[in-house]
Amino acid sequence: MPTDRFAVLTDAAIDVLAELGMRGLTHRAVDTRAGLPQGTTSAYFRTRKALIEAVVRRLADLDRADLDAARLPGEAGAPTLAMDDVDAVAAGIAAILDRWMSTARNRTLARYACLLEATHHPELRTILVHGEASRVQSRSMLAAVGARQPERAGDHLVACIDGLLFDRLAGAGASTAPPPGTAANRADLTVAIATLLRAFAGQSPEARHSGA
Repeated sequence: MPTDRFAVLTDAAIDVLAELGMRGLTHRAVDTRAGLPQGTTSAYFRTRKALIEAVVRRLADLDRADLDAARLPGEAGAPTLAMDDVDAVAAGIAAILDRWMSTARNRTLARYACLLEATHHPELRTILVHGEASRVQSRSMLAAVGARQPERAGDHLVACIDGLLFDRLAGAGASTAPPPGTAANRADLTVAIATLLRAFAGQSPEARHSGA
């Protein structure tokens, strides 16, 4: 299948998921959203499961592109994290989260829809593996600064950051935090993420400022 057609169809499916939820995801709805003749989506993705798996692959590719562009510590070829770099690293992660809450909001909503679908359909559980890359990166980053049990700490860090994203997009934080896509939101996220990074690396803000 041509890469451009894969992108057109899966991007349309992402928008359908974000606007209508999993129940609204049909081959016909994707055709309509993409502005293509009816039957196009089913010709490429014969089943709904195949369509969902293709959406997840597309989401993973787009997320990976965002992470690669940010060159966060833990990525191949990226600088190693030092504690003096925590604020800058937190700002980089905050910028990605802010994007996922604003211009890439549909992608995030579609991701949540796919994850929920997988909890009800064991045959789709394999799609969850796409999130492993961020965990590997987090473990490597925390290991570089001497965190205790970096593998476990890395997984916990990713879970906390995922929770922060969900809270700002769909939870109580959506009404109390600064609006997504603003400098105020990125600054607020930076503070939260820097606190998490120091906590999981075993260094509190107080210890850092005291020179410990």
